[in-house]
Amino acid sequence: METVAQTGRNEEAVHNETFSKERSLQGNITEYRCDICKKTFSSEPEVLKHTEIHQKKRPFRCEICGKCFIKNSHLVTHKRSHTGEKPYRCDICGKSFISQSSLNMHNRTHTGEKPFHCELCGKRFIDVGHLIRHKRTHSGEKPYHCEICGKCFIENSKLVGHIRSHTGERPFHCEICGKSFSDNSNLVVHKRRHTGEKLYSCNICGKSFSVSGSLVIHKRIHTGEKPFHCEICETSFGDKSSLKRHVRIHSGEKPFHCEICGKSFLDNGNLRKHIRRHIGAEPFHCEICGKSLVSNASLIIHKRTHTGERPFHCDICGKSFPSNNNLNRHNRSHSGEETIKL
Repeated sequence: METVAQTGRNEEAVHNETFSKERSLQGNITEYRCDICKKTFSSEPEVLKHTEIHQKKRPFRCEICGKCFIKNSHLVTHKRSHTGEKPYRCDICGKSFISQSSLNMHNRTHTGEKPFHCELCGKRFIDVGHLIRHKRTHSGEKPYHCEICGKCFIENSKLVGHIRSHTGERPFHCEICGKSFSDNSNLVVHKRRHTGEKLYSCNICGKSFSVSGSLVIHKRIHTGEKPFHCEICETSFGDKSSLKRHVRIHSGEKPFHCEICGKSFLDNGNLRKHIRRHIGAEPFHCEICGKSLVSNASLIIHKRTHTGERPFHCDICGKSFPSNNNLNRHNRSHSGEETIKL
């Protein structure tokens, strides 16, 4: 059991052979922790049901992905992740779900109800599971360990998906294009590319995204927040992937290689655009003039030649540009910095 100094909790001496009970300092949330795997639950019945995993066999096995369950009802619900069956439907928006509990949680997105809040930062959540996982970002706790490489995770589902990176298993398949994924959540996000579904909208400019993480990154354009910093030159970025790509400029690393000509690139996006030039593919078309381009980003910049939009502004002289690359080149005229060819 962790100490009060480590977790900021008053711990009750309520121990069974299989679980322990903990109460927050404010007394508003009680958690039940499995003493075997350290997983936490919001109620005693839930943790008792969970401990059966350690005490009993799992006789009900999914013939598609091999996952095993204690109860047949759990297997039935799980199989819907493969078949796509979603028998529980929201009366408000029509969205469907594989289980009643998922529908109940979804309903809170309509009501705005977020009954579970973090006493450390005040952030609120629609269910206690999300709150428990969130708290681990404060404590640094990662109780799920990969026995192959030792990497640790905040939640078990991330560990399961990670293990498939070792085994190569990809049991979740897109019935539209045939692409396979190691976990169902990635498949769900992928399918939105086919349907065009974008559930997450920016309340500032209205732009929509298929993934909540993309919305979080996008909002930093409005706020100016750049929480990721280069330790070499102190340049800051709005997302981790941009920082990672930038660091390669310093290291000279170009890990993405063209199998046709051998040219190397800083990131996979530039490699994909380069390959299209080999094969002559220009799948992105301007509906105004008919011009075809190798990437959607190039199409967006091209369209600004028609609209006259110049959203990138120089802080020094006020001049505006249709793309960030043009602005960066212009800024060097003020600083005298030479262009770095990648």
